Amino acid sequence: MLPSTTALILVDIQNDFCPGGALAVPEGDQIVEVVNKLAPGFNFVAATKDWHPPDHVSFKQQGGPWPPHCVQGGPGAELHPDLNRSNVDLIVRKGYLPDRDTFEGLEAVSENGDSLDKTLKEKQVDSIYVAGLATDYCVKATVLDALRRGYQVFAVIDAMRAVNLDTGDGERALHEMAAAGAQLVTAGQVLELAGERRIAPYPAGGETR
Repeated sequence: MLPSTTALILVDIQNDFCPGGALAVPEGDQIVEVVNKLAPGFNFVAATKDWHPPDHVSFKQQGGPWPPHCVQGGPGAELHPDLNRSNVDLIVRKGYLPDRDTFEGLEAVSENGDSLDKTLKEKQVDSIYVAGLATDYCVKATVLDALRRGYQVFAVIDAMRAVNLDTGDGERALHEMAAAGAQLVTAGQVLELAGERRIAPYPAGGETR
């Protein structure tokens, strides 16, 4: 078990971001098995959800860039069915206001209105591991935001997938995260972590998962 001051953040592992969904990330569902293996090693696991109203500003009908996705109460907004919910301690929602989009997972709120950032601070979490969808959008935004807020951040590169709207977007996102101070690690390294053993950073020029 990793220290109690460490948390795992699962970003937007929702049906609409997986194959067959309205805004599918290629191979997005392949991270679920990896995440299910990682989660039991953490004392606290939070899952974020996009939770958009039908008239959300990001939708094409409202002049945004994306097709309707993760609409509040719809099946596309649900977590992937193979994600083991027994490992998830808290579900938080973002992008729920019609006129504001939110990529940063730490701004997502729980049912009682507390942000994920507030909850983590109350639990005295100082290190977070981030996995989910998509590498080049909400995962990157969450990692960079967490670094700005003073957390030590580990990005689990084989527990995320990229949209790659432009070729190489995922790889560039990893470089940006690393340049900002995130440590890029593999799930295997996290699973093997014990005692004071240091996690070796994932090579910045390595293959994007």
